[in-house]
This record gives sequence, structure tokens and C-alpha cells, in this order.
Amino acid sequence: MTAPLPPDAAPPARIESVGIQRGPVKTRAPLPDVLRGLALLGILLVNAQDFAGFREWTQTGLDRAVQVLTDVFANGRFISIFAMLFGWGAAGLLQKQGLGVFLRRHLVLLAVGSLHFVLVWHGDIISLYAVLAFALLATARLTVHGLLTLAAVLGVWWLGLGLLEGFAALAQNLGAGRFTGLPALFAGQSYPEVVSGRAAEFLGDLIGGSLYNGAWLLALFCLGAAAGRAGVLLRPHEHPRLLRGLAFWGLLIGLPLGALLAWLNTRGDYASGLLAIPVRMGGGLASALGYVGLIGLLTVHDRLGPLRVFVAGGRVAMSNYISQSLIMTAMFYPYAGAQFGRWGAAAAVGLALVLGLIQLPISAWWLRRFGTGPLEWLVRRVVYWRV
Repeated sequence: MTAPLPPDAAPPARIESVGIQRGPVKTRAPLPDVLRGLALLGILLVNAQDFAGFREWTQTGLDRAVQVLTDVFANGRFISIFAMLFGWGAAGLLQKQGLGVFLRRHLVLLAVGSLHFVLVWHGDIISLYAVLAFALLATARLTVHGLLTLAAVLGVWWLGLGLLEGFAALAQNLGAGRFTGLPALFAGQSYPEVVSGRAAEFLGDLIGGSLYNGAWLLALFCLGAAAGRAGVLLRPHEHPRLLRGLAFWGLLIGLPLGALLAWLNTRGDYASGLLAIPVRMGGGLASALGYVGLIGLLTVHDRLGPLRVFVAGGRVAMSNYISQSLIMTAMFYPYAGAQFGRWGAAAAVGLALVLGLIQLPISAWWLRRFGTGPLEWLVRRVVYWRV
């Protein structure tokens, strides 16, 4: 039986008596879709801070409790899963469909992400992932061991630089305030004004993000590619020992680092802001691997249970991701709902949770009716020149 590809990859080749033809995926392994759907919800919970415009270190009472829970269990965790799944899908696409399809797909994703950044939200990750995916071409011939080694080197180097920068700022006792990373929005700002500002920032942000985050994201892509080579996600029943190790050690390391991140996010000084970056991503990766191991074990024992509702969300992840941005910016940005800076963590994360959960039954209904998400359909048609 042909192994199913992730929903963001091309339809697999189907061997028939008349030759090789492209066709829809007949069967799907549930684990990648569950992970992607769950990651999409977790990312939305974390992104609620940016959409709503609140500062983590200023939260008190219930808002602080919600921020702590977000930091411990979600912040940096689900974006790591999403990045590894992207690397898994991109490497699988290159291996099964070839260079031409790989290049066309990521150029299309670059266009989609660029439009998302300029027209909707400055926090787009699609364009950044699409650009950095081209670096995977240099890893196409690496073995699982080679991919893991490269991921370790890049990851340790990036985390090490981040920690050195943070400790240097701490030692200098600069006394500077913490940076926010929030968009520069003001009351009464029109949609054309917001779009104009983002258009002016886009190229610089894309280049800067590629240089600053490139090593870390490529490390995550390589981990995903290694999982693809080893068949961890499509054949988890062959890797129970690995999954148990990931679940145990990932959560053992990741949860305390999540608590450290939560503490750093109560502090408003510049050094704490710098230190929070490697702590967030290092602990996020550890917990992400722990989540993958735990959900992988549930898959092996056929005990996914309620987690299966995330399959539909994972299959239309791109459409859901863009629609989340549309809805959240319509709620908070000054040209629409104008709630930016007025909500705390509890209300903003609560809204994100409701939105993410509502998307799940809608995604399931859409798939029953149309078979694929609207943006997924469009991207595939453009990539395969079927428009």
C-alpha cells in the first residue's frame, strides 16, 4: 500500500497497469493530521497575545494565570510541531514528486504568505517557511543520522547564541525595558494605512527573519525530514520505544523550561526578554517532541479518542490558519473591531480557544462536502498547472 502523504504535499503517484498516474490519497495515517490540527489550535492560543496587543509581563490575576498556562503548555511547543511537520512534508514532496513540483509549490506558498503578511497580518509564517524550505535541497541526500546531526549542530548553535546574548545583557544590567514585537497600531488607523505599513516592512522582515531564525527553523525542518525518512509518523507502530523516549524525556525537560519561560514572562526587563527566546524555543522543542511521542503512543494503541476531531482541522490547516488571521484582526485591529490593547490574556486566549474549536466541526463538514480546503485546492491547482 502506498504510504499517504501529508495534506500539504502533492498527491502520491499511483502505479497502474497503464503506467504511473497522479491520484488522490486513498488512505491517510491519522497521526500527522492530528498533530497538525492540534498544533494549529495551540499556535492560535499563543498568537492571541499578538492579535490582542497585550504585554505578557503586565498581566495580573486571572490574566496572569492564563498566561502562565499558555507559556508552560503551548508557547513554543506547537509552532515547533508545525515546523517539523512542514519539513516532513517538504522533504517527502521532494523525494516523491521531484524538484520541479517542489520549486513550484514553495514559490506558490511564498506568494500566499506574502499576501497574507501584507493584506492580513504581520505574523505570517508561510512566506518564511517557503523561503527556508529551499535550504532543504542541500539535505536531500542525507541519511536519518545525517539529518539529526545537522539539526543538532544548527539547534545548539542557535540556542547557544541566544543564551550568550541574554546572559551578556543580564551581566551588563542595561536597565532597558522589554521589547514587545507588537505591531505599531493606533486608534482610527485605516485599512489602507495598515496595509501600506506592512508592505513597506515585508521584505525587510522576511530577510531579517530568514537570517535570524533560519538556523533554528532549518534544524526543525531536518528533524521532520528525519522522521519522514524513518517512517515515524506514518508507521508509528514500528517505533514504540522511540515514542516512549520522546514522551518521557521531552516532557521531563520541556515542562520545567516552560515554567522558567512563564517566570521570565513576568519580568519587564530587556535581558529577560532576550533569555525568553532560547528558553521558549528550546523548551518548546522538548515539549513538542514529548507531545509527538505521547500522541504517537496513543495512535499505536488505537486510543486517540477525542483527539481524532483534530484530523479535519489538520487537513485544511492553511485555510484555517488564514481564516484565523482574518477573524482575529477583524476583532482587534483599528479599522474594524478596534479592540487592540484593550483585552487581557484570559479574554484573548479564551476567544482564540473558542474560534479554534469551532473550526473543527466546520472543517469536518467542509471536507465531507468538498474533499479539501479552499486554499489547499487552489494551491494544488496552481502547482500542478490545472487552473
